[in-house]
Amino acid sequence: MNKKIYIIHENEEWTVHLTKRLEELGLPYESWHLHEGSINLLEVPPEGVFYNRMSASSHTRGHRFAPELAGAVIDWLEFHGRKILNGSNALRLELSKVKQYTALEKVGVRTPKTAAAVGKVAITRAAKKLEILPLILKHNRAGKGLGVQLFQTMETLEAYVDSTTFEDSVDGITLIQEYIDSPEGFITRAEFINGKYLYSVRVNTADGFELCPADGCQISDAFCPLGETAATSMKFQIVDNPHTGLIAKYEQFLKENKVDVAGIEFITDKEGNVFTYDVNTNTNYNSDAEAKEGIFAMLELAKHLGKELEQV
Repeated sequence: MNKKIYIIHENEEWTVHLTKRLEELGLPYESWHLHEGSINLLEVPPEGVFYNRMSASSHTRGHRFAPELAGAVIDWLEFHGRKILNGSNALRLELSKVKQYTALEKVGVRTPKTAAAVGKVAITRAAKKLEILPLILKHNRAGKGLGVQLFQTMETLEAYVDSTTFEDSVDGITLIQEYIDSPEGFITRAEFINGKYLYSVRVNTADGFELCPADGCQISDAFCPLGETAATSMKFQIVDNPHTGLIAKYEQFLKENKVDVAGIEFITDKEGNVFTYDVNTNTNYNSDAEAKEGIFAMLELAKHLGKELEQV
């Protein structure tokens, strides 16, 4: 059997832009949609390059156990020595912000003050112990800013946690985190391919917390660019990034954690302090922002996958 590029994922809308580029380059590929399926551990996997695009937000699309299945498949592939972009450690980072923060802090990247808790009593107790206001609650395993809630007082936080509208994380772990107030009104996302910096995109945060840049996001997602609204508001803009030292630390972080493709988000507070708060190893790119600047990350990624395939 001829070697191919295999894409591990659970959402066709997020892979179509990559497969289009692979077809443009004449590269053979196969899509492995892992919502359901099985693997025979006695069999040997096919030859090729495997690219993991499994998402932490898969449960919001009815694919609750897709990451677990992907983890089993990746373990099988790694056992047989297959070339994998974003292997098992990258998947673990995708599924846990606690793991992201500890790994970032290890290389000297500053993250917001955070506590993790399971259970409503533990959440409110941890929030009081932090002694920080305002603060936010967010899901440890999320994506797109899911579950993010801002609280100005402890009373409103307690009321929310005790209410029927409280939304638990799919893994049961809620993060209690200091709120970083940015006077600039935006966050920045640095994109990396093959562990190397490609570009930064500025995201306007005036309308809420859901920061998904994918073209296929639902119109209800506050920051998803669709149609004329996206074209006129330009919530996503590719910009120069002055934080060269931070970019170097990000590249060190990616190397040490064996992450090949990622988008890393940071925000700057009123005093100019930079805080990194999210690592997305299932990164998406905004077509409007890229078209304006003439840089196309999916094309660069497809080229990189082709080079890796040649080495197999």
